[in-house]
Amino acid sequence: MPHFTVHIRESALDGTVEPKLISALTDAVGAVFGEELRRLAGVDLIGIPSHRRGLGGVPAETDAPLVTLSMREAAYHLPAIPDAPARLVATITDAMADALGEDIRKEVIVTIVGVPDGRTGIAGTVA
Repeated sequence: MPHFTVHIRESALDGTVEPKLISALTDAVGAVFGEELRRLAGVDLIGIPSHRRGLGGVPAETDAPLVTLSMREAAYHLPAIPDAPARLVATITDAMADALGEDIRKEVIVTIVGVPDGRTGIAGTVA
């Protein structure tokens, strides 16, 4: 199951942007992998107060969202989608810019995490 975690400045989450982000990120997975994974995509938006973020060892006022997508490692190596990681980074960045405004594009940080087989579980059972 694709799972997004987005760390973003709390003030950017104003009650109207959350549905846009959730929809756009879900659509990004669907654009690369198709409807089946789109339907399974989960999104968590985590607001960070500005005084709780730092760069280079000092507090920083930044709008840069940090987006992590985690899913099984094998999904990133499907023969039918040989460039999946690059496509995901591009579509996720586009999704964030669409939802938050084009000026954010240069600050979007995307991390793609591959979970090895046997290291995820659902309802207490290894999946």
